[in-house]
Amino acid sequence: MKIKLFDTKEIVSLSNNIFNISFNNYLVHEVITCYKNNKRKGNSCQKSRSEVSGSNKKPWRQKGTGRARSGSTKSPIWRSGGVTFASKPKNYNFKINKKVYRLALKMILSKLFIKNNIFIFKKILILKPKTKYFLKYFNFINNFRCLIILNKLDNNIILSSRNLYNFKVCDVYHISVIDLISFRSIIFDVSSIKYIESKLL
Repeated sequence: MKIKLFDTKEIVSLSNNIFNISFNNYLVHEVITCYKNNKRKGNSCQKSRSEVSGSNKKPWRQKGTGRARSGSTKSPIWRSGGVTFASKPKNYNFKINKKVYRLALKMILSKLFIKNNIFIFKKILILKPKTKYFLKYFNFINNFRCLIILNKLDNNIILSSRNLYNFKVCDVYHISVIDLISFRSIIFDVSSIKYIESKLL
């Protein structure tokens, strides 16, 4: 398939094996769940009644005091007692195959391409690190959330966009499925789209 560059009249050919494949909701959901779970630290830790400091001696006799019966000062209903269902460190990580991850990337890119949410520039050039120049350059976005993927990061682009909450700039080597599904529009330069094709084919 072919697509016209946004800033010139040139035509770029794209692979059908990446930008024209059917979407599988289950597979993409599995990859996204794996990515999110692997980001979880799972280091929350609380003490149960068997771990808190204190005595197991009965505080007072069972009957005759007028107070509620109690067996230990480490009980969860006491102040400074243990936690009833104490959370412990847990590993949430699970693994998916590289082929499955690559296939999910292809599906997401295909979906974006079919919806006309992918824009390709021959070269993105911001002459000064000014936000107004950046907004003028990308005035067609119309306040949609936009991800800009470059083969090589440019300092002017980073500085001029860092105050804009609906724009994010990253290089092609750190693309994630979360970023691709979180933004309405994706902007590539030619070199970055060709790098993606070389890695996913």
